[in-house]
Amino acid sequence: MNEERPRRPWDLSQIEEREYFDLLGDGLLVVLPARRPGPGGAGGWSPPLGGAWVHVGGGGKVRGFTGKVEVGQGTRTALSMLLAEELGVRLDQVELVMGDTDLTPWDMGTFGSRSMPDAAPALRAVGATARQALLDLAQEKLGVSKDRLEDREGRVQVRGNGRSLTYGELIQGARKLIIADPKVALAPAKDWKLAGRPTIDPFAEEVVTGRRTYTSDLRRPGLLYGAFLHPPRYGSRMEQVDVSTISKERGVQVVQEKDFVGVVAPTPWQARSAISQIEATWTETPQPSEEEIEAYLRSHPLPGDHWDTDSGTEGDPERALSSAATRVSATYRSAYIAHVPLETRAAVAEWDGDRLTVWVGTQTPYRAREHLASGLGIDQDKVRVKVPYTGSGFGGKHVGELGLAAARLSRASGHPVRVTYTRSEEFQYGYLRPYTIIDLKAGADPQGHLTSWSFHNVNGGAASLRPPYRIPNLKIDNELSASPLPQGAYRAIGATANNFAREGAMDELARALDLDPLVFRERNLQDERLLAVLHLACETARWGQRKRTEGHGFGLAVGLEKGGRVATVSDLTIVPGRKVRVDRIVSVFEAGAIVNPDNLRSQVEGATVMALGGALFEAIHFREGVVLNRRLSEYRVPRFSDLPSLEVVLLDRPDLPPAGAGETPMIAVAPSIANAIFDACGVRLRSLPLVPDGRVPPATT
Repeated sequence: MNEERPRRPWDLSQIEEREYFDLLGDGLLVVLPARRPGPGGAGGWSPPLGGAWVHVGGGGKVRGFTGKVEVGQGTRTALSMLLAEELGVRLDQVELVMGDTDLTPWDMGTFGSRSMPDAAPALRAVGATARQALLDLAQEKLGVSKDRLEDREGRVQVRGNGRSLTYGELIQGARKLIIADPKVALAPAKDWKLAGRPTIDPFAEEVVTGRRTYTSDLRRPGLLYGAFLHPPRYGSRMEQVDVSTISKERGVQVVQEKDFVGVVAPTPWQARSAISQIEATWTETPQPSEEEIEAYLRSHPLPGDHWDTDSGTEGDPERALSSAATRVSATYRSAYIAHVPLETRAAVAEWDGDRLTVWVGTQTPYRAREHLASGLGIDQDKVRVKVPYTGSGFGGKHVGELGLAAARLSRASGHPVRVTYTRSEEFQYGYLRPYTIIDLKAGADPQGHLTSWSFHNVNGGAASLRPPYRIPNLKIDNELSASPLPQGAYRAIGATANNFAREGAMDELARALDLDPLVFRERNLQDERLLAVLHLACETARWGQRKRTEGHGFGLAVGLEKGGRVATVSDLTIVPGRKVRVDRIVSVFEAGAIVNPDNLRSQVEGATVMALGGALFEAIHFREGVVLNRRLSEYRVPRFSDLPSLEVVLLDRPDLPPAGAGETPMIAVAPSIANAIFDACGVRLRSLPLVPDGRVPPATT
C-alpha cells in the first residue's frame, strides 16, 4: 500500500464514495461500519463501537483495518491471529493496519482493556464474511456445491478431485464490496487451529535488535526540532512574555500564537536551549502541597455522576452495621502515581499544502484528530493521525498537546517538526493516576456472612466499585474532586484503589472473625468464575499448607474487572530492619477464550510488576503545584532486585468470548501484599504505597 491519501478519510465518507480499491488495488473488500454514540433502542443509549474492514487482494494478501493501536500490549499479533483464523489463512498472509485516521474505521480509543472485546469481534465478523464470499466465488468458478469445497491457507479445493483456486485467483480483476453481517457465524474457540496456540510476535526481532521505529525515532526530509513554553507550576497563567532574550543562533525560529510560545531549531539541544532563554511573567493561583491533599480533595467535590452506574443504596446498611457481630471502619488511600512509559510523549507533524499529517504515540487517534482540527481551525478531513509503534502508554497517552504543538511549529516553519518530552517534562506535565480516599464500613454475622457494606470513594473513579460479594445491605458512593494536579486514565485506574480497600477490609473482617481469609471469601463470593480462579490460586500457592514462622506472611486477594477475573497470593518476609521482601506472587487469571497464551502470560507478568511499584513505593511528591521527584533517580519504579518469583496460571474458557487483559491482573497485587504484611507482623497498612522507604512502620490501629 502506498502513502497516497484518500480524497477524504474513509471513516468520514459514504461507503459508495470510498476510494478503497484505488489505494488497495483490485480484490474483495468487506466493511463493518463503526457505530458512533447515539440513541439506542427504546430511548436508550447506544455505546460506541469501532468497526473493521478487510481487503483480500492479488496473491491472496489479506489486509485488516482497525482503529485500535498497538502500544506494546501485543494486540497486533492477537487480532491478526483471529482474522487469519476466520479467513482460513496463515498468519504471515495477514497485514493489520492500525490507528491511521485516513484508512481505518473510527474507534473510541485503545483503553479500558477493550481491544479484544471490541476490535476482535469486528475483525472476526469481516473475516468470516469474506470467507463465505470467497467460497461463494469458488462455488461459481469451480462449478460445484459449497458442501464439496474445503479451504485452507488461502486456497479453496474440491474434495476428492484436487481442483483448486487460491484466494488471489478467485478475486483476480474483481472490485467487490460487501457490508459485513455483525451476527455472522464465527469459528468456535474449541475449533481454532491457529488462535489459542502460543505464537511469537512476527516482528519481535525488531524490538530486541533495536530496529523497530518508534514515534521518537521518526525522521522526515527536512526535519526540524521543536520545544514550547510551559508554566512553571500548575495554576499559572502567562501575563507577559519576552522572546528577545533568545540568542540569535542560526536556524532558530520563534513561533507565537496567542498563549502558545514555541521554538524550532536544527537540533533538539538548540530548541531546548532557546526555550529556556525566554523570559515570561506568570500569575499564580495558590496550590495545595502534598500534606494538604486529603483535606483539599474532600472540600472540592465536582458535580455530577461522572458516568457512574454502580453508586446507590440497597437495603439499610447503617441499621445492619449497628447490629453486626463484627465490624470494620477504616479509611484507605492511594497516592498520585505517574505512568512512566518507556518512551516519553512524542509527535512529528508535517504539512502538505492545507493537509496535515501527525505521527504521534497516542491511544486515541480519532480524539487527537478532533483536537488538532479544533486547535488549528481546520476541518477534520484535512487532518491525518498515524500511530507508529509506541513505547507503552498505560493510559497516559490520551491527550494531544504535543501533536498540536508540533503542528503549529511545522505550519509556521514550513518544515516537518518533531517535539518530544524529556523525562522531567513527562513527570511534570503528564497527567497522573488520581489520588484516592476511600471511607469504608462493613459488618458480618457470627457465621461469616457479610451483612453491611458502605463504601465512599473520593476522587478515585467508579471502576470496580461494586463488590463481587453477596451483601444484602450496601451503599456505594463515587465522588470526584477538583484535583490540583492533572489526573486521568491509568492502567486499571480506580479499580486498583477500590480493590485495595475492599480486599483489605475483607481480610480485616476475616481476622476479626477468626476465619481463614479463603473460607471467608468462599462464604460470600457470588461469582463462580471468580471462585474458580481463587481456588486455583490457593491450590497453586499451597495456601492450606503454609507454615507459620516469625516474620513470614501470606496474603490473598481477588478482583473482577473488564470481564476478567484474577486471584493473587503473595508470600513475603519481614527481614531485619523491618524491610519487606516479597518472595513469591502467584496470580491466576481468566479472561474468556485465550487467543495467544504466550502474550497473555507476558501481559499478566508485566501488570504484576507494574502493580508491585504502586503497591510498595511509587508516589508523586509535590509542593505548591510543582512535582518534586521528576527523575527516575528520584521516582522509584520496580528494579530487577525487587522482583519476586512470579507464577502465572492462565485459566482458559473457550466457551466465553475473549476479554481484555491489560488491567485486571493489576488489581489484586497491592491488597494481597498488604494482607501478607499483616499476616507477617500484625501491622495493618491502609495507604498506597505501603512501604515508601521499604520498611514496615510500627503497629497502628
